Amino acid sequence: TFIFITGTEGISKCYVFKGTKDLTAKQIQEQLAIGRVNTPNPQARPGAPTPAPPAHRFLQPVKQCDMALTDLLGELGRDPWPLGVGKRPLRSSGVALSLAVGLLEVTYPNTGARVMLFLGGPCSQGPGQVVNDELKQPIRSHHDIHKDNAKYMKKAIKHYEALSLRAATNGHAIDIYSCALDQTGLMEMKQCCNSTGGHMVMGDSFNSSLFKQTFQRVFAKDQKGDYKMAFNGTLEVKCSRELKISGAIGSCVSLNVKSPCVADQEVGMGNTCQWKMCTFTPSTTMAIFFEVVNQHAAPVPQGGRGCVQLISQYQHSSGQRRVRVTTIARNWGDAAVNLHHIAAGFDQEAAAVVMARLVVYRAEIEDGPDVLRWLDRMLIRLCQKFGEYAKDDPNSFRMSENFSLYPQFMYHLRRSQFLQVFNNSPDETTFYRHMLMREDLTQSLIMIQPILYSYSFGGPPEPVLLDTSSIQPDRILLMDTFFQILIYHGETIAQWRALRYQDMPEYESFAQLLRAPVDDAQEILQSRFPVPRYIDTEHGGSQARFLLSKVNPSQTHNNMYAYGGAMPIPSAPVISTLVSQEDGGAPVLTDDVSLQVFMEHLKKLAVSSTA
Repeated sequence: TFIFITGTEGISKCYVFKGTKDLTAKQIQEQLAIGRVNTPNPQARPGAPTPAPPAHRFLQPVKQCDMALTDLLGELGRDPWPLGVGKRPLRSSGVALSLAVGLLEVTYPNTGARVMLFLGGPCSQGPGQVVNDELKQPIRSHHDIHKDNAKYMKKAIKHYEALSLRAATNGHAIDIYSCALDQTGLMEMKQCCNSTGGHMVMGDSFNSSLFKQTFQRVFAKDQKGDYKMAFNGTLEVKCSRELKISGAIGSCVSLNVKSPCVADQEVGMGNTCQWKMCTFTPSTTMAIFFEVVNQHAAPVPQGGRGCVQLISQYQHSSGQRRVRVTTIARNWGDAAVNLHHIAAGFDQEAAAVVMARLVVYRAEIEDGPDVLRWLDRMLIRLCQKFGEYAKDDPNSFRMSENFSLYPQFMYHLRRSQFLQVFNNSPDETTFYRHMLMREDLTQSLIMIQPILYSYSFGGPPEPVLLDTSSIQPDRILLMDTFFQILIYHGETIAQWRALRYQDMPEYESFAQLLRAPVDDAQEILQSRFPVPRYIDTEHGGSQARFLLSKVNPSQTHNNMYAYGGAMPIPSAPVISTLVSQEDGGAPVLTDDVSLQVFMEHLKKLAVSSTA
C-alpha cells in the first residue's frame, strides 16, 4: 500500500505502509503529521520563512500537484516481483481501503467525498483477505457459502462492514470498480457500496471500452456544468398519526432517530425516521414501508386523509446545501366496504419493484427456498384478496386490469438472477442485487422482466411477449435486460445475412431492417449506467442462450407445442395493449415451469377453500 509524494524536483519519494497491518485514523494522522502545526524555532534567523506544516508534504491543492500526480499515475506499472508457480499476486486491498477511509476521516469529516477502489483481483493478504495466494484454492462459491466452507468470508465481511460504517458516519462514499476474469471479493465488500451509496461496477478488463465508457459517465455533468451527484444527504420521513414508518430499503444507513412515527414492526432498515445517504444521483430511489395503526382503539377517519412528508437535505456538487420537502396526501378507504376503491389505487409496477427489493433484502439473510415460499404466499394472499372468483373454481378466477401484470412480474422475479444463484458467482449475485436496490422504477422493472422488441418486414418495430413464441425465423429481436442489450437474428434472417444480401442494392430494405435494432440499441447504450454489455447473436449461436434463459418457456422439449392465447405485456416498461402470441417459436430445453402452468397453479391455490 503506497502513498506517493514528490520531493526535490526530479526526485520522487515513496512512502510505504505495510499491507498486512491495519491502522486507525488517529495512527494515520500521527504518522503523516496531518493537522499538526509547527512551533517556531527560537534559533532561526529573524525574517527567515516559516517552514510549512508537515501536512503540506502529503495534502496539496489539485492545481499544485496535478502534474506530479499525473506523472505518477502514468508511470504506474505491474509489480515486477516474480510470482511463484501456482501463486496469486499478493494484494492488500483491505488495508488500502482502510487507509483511504482513515485519511478522509481526519481531513474532511462530515463533508461530501468519495473513495474510488479499483480491483484487479481478490484481496489475498492482511485484513479483508478473501482468498489465499494459492491458485489451487479457488475463491468461495455459493456452494461453499451454503456448506459453511468459506474460510475467510466472515472475517472479511466484518472488516468491510466496519469500514462502511466509518465512511457513512462521515458522509463519505466508497465506489468499487472491479475488473477481472475471476471474482474479486465484491460479496464481502458489498456494504461499502450499499451503505454509502457508492457505485459498484463489474467488468472483465479496465482496458475494455465497456469499462472506460462507464467510468466516464461517473463524471457526467448537467447543463450548468455541475456533476450529477449529491453528497452527505439525509432523508427524514414524517407522517400523520394513523401511519407509522416500518423501515426503508436502499443505498443508505439508519441514523437511529426515534419519533412517534416509528413502528414497532421493522421492515428493512427500521426503528428510525431518518436515514443517511452519503451520495446519490438523479435516478437513485428508496423504498419506504409504512404500517397503518390504531384501527381498533382509534379508528381511521373515513373521508379523511393520511399524510406523508419527505424531507431531503444534501450537499450539491457545487458545494451548496439544499433542502427539498415533498408532502403527499391520500384518501383513507375502508377495506371492508370500499375494497374496489383500494384496488383502483393499486400501482402494480411500483408494487412489483417494492416487493422485489423486499424479497432480495430477505434473501441476503435467509435461505433461498424459504424466500421463494414467502414470495409465493404473498402473491396468493393478494389474489385471494383482490381477485374475483367462485370458491374452488379456478376457471372463474379474474383480476382487474391494474392487477393483471403483477403475477407475471412475480413469475419473472422468481426466475431472475436476483433470487436464482445457479450459474452465477457470489460476486455477480451481489452486483445484480446492488443495482436493483438503487435504480428507479423503469430500470428496475426492466431488470425484473426484460423488454423484447420485434423487427420484421411486416411493419414497424413492436413490443412482443417475452416468450418462446416470439422467436420466429423471419424476425430480429432486441432484448433489453438492463445489464445486457441483445440483438437476436432469426434463422432465416441469419441465413440471408450470411449470404450478404444486405450489400446488394436490390435488397436495401433488408439492410434497413438490420440497421434498425442496432440504431435503437445505440440509443439505450448512450444513457445507461453502467454501460450494458452489447451482444449480437443469431439462431443457433452460443450467446443466444442469454435470450433463451429469459423468455417464458411456453414451448419446451417436454411439450413441443405453442402456448396460444392472449396475455398483457409490460411496456416501457408497461404497454397497455394486448398482443396475441403467434404459433410456432423456438422450443427451449428446460424443465422450468412456464408462465401458463404457474398461473394455473396460482388460480387453484387462490380459489381453494382450504388455502
